[in-house]
Amino acid sequence: MKEYLSLRIGKRLTSYQLHKKTLVFSLVAFLLTIVVAIVSLGMGEMKIAPWDVLKALLGIGSEQDALIVQQFRLPRILVAILVGAALAAAGAIMQGIVRNPLAAPDILGVSGGASIAAVGFLLLFETASIKWLPPIAFLGAMLTTLLLYALAWKQGVTPLRLVMIGVGIKIAAGAIVTILIMFSPFLLQNKALLWLTGSIYGVDWNDVTMILPWVIILILVAAVLARRVNIQQLGDDIATSLGSFLQWDRFALLMICAALTGTAVSVGGDISFVALLAPHIAKQLIGPSFGGALPLSAFVGALIVLSADLVARIAFTPIEVPVGVFTSAIGAPFFIYLLYKNRNR
Repeated sequence: MKEYLSLRIGKRLTSYQLHKKTLVFSLVAFLLTIVVAIVSLGMGEMKIAPWDVLKALLGIGSEQDALIVQQFRLPRILVAILVGAALAAAGAIMQGIVRNPLAAPDILGVSGGASIAAVGFLLLFETASIKWLPPIAFLGAMLTTLLLYALAWKQGVTPLRLVMIGVGIKIAAGAIVTILIMFSPFLLQNKALLWLTGSIYGVDWNDVTMILPWVIILILVAAVLARRVNIQQLGDDIATSLGSFLQWDRFALLMICAALTGTAVSVGGDISFVALLAPHIAKQLIGPSFGGALPLSAFVGALIVLSADLVARIAFTPIEVPVGVFTSAIGAPFFIYLLYKNRNR
């Protein structure tokens, strides 16, 4: 019995092999996400039974349930799923590029660039419409990644230089954000700190339609390039000897990682540790192959953010805690565990 399913687009365009174990775990993660989503749709100030939630989704329930589920809660659930999937896929790509289990966009400064742009926008343009915040944060993530790549370039970019300079950019970005907040009015400080913590409170269908195509397209493009990530994980010399366009592939993948991160933080703010945590869970389940880790990481990331948002909404009712508080509460101890586990490398 074959262990892999082969997918091929065209005769020479690209091919993709998916391990059956990956398919099983992805299906399990998908079903868990559906279950948590239905539970979350029914939770809130007005509780709705799961069966009534399903009827409201199908358009056969009461008008009141349909209004609450479809207009108020469903956009938030979908944004949580998309943001989690985007962050997790970005983390899987980053760890594949730099071959370091501690790497993630929020640890190597990509999210920091988005934070500078978003906080700077909030503080310097007080009267501007909030609708400009997502594209500003997206632009900040992309420009920071270009800066990271340029500073790491020395006859090519190596994973070690990317990590070292990325950590430096993260520290510098944190300092700039702190200075911006210190010299801003009190009311704007609260708004900026809420964004930095990571929250999907107040999102609507416009946010869903804005990020949905980007997340799907970017993850599909990353899946097409999966074989090239697997080759890079063999080492630069071996990848080059196998005919890989190493620097071009690395740059393209880094831009996809930045675009996914920018897409996620533009709506959800700086939600930490999902990009680090989800790929590790996926690799523990199915092994290190990027082709399998990418889709499973996306499902796991979606499940993490969705579950964290559910807890954030109901744990301290009527106060809503930002979802980033709970992802950090889980991710920070896990990061320390990874540091301890890899202390001799």
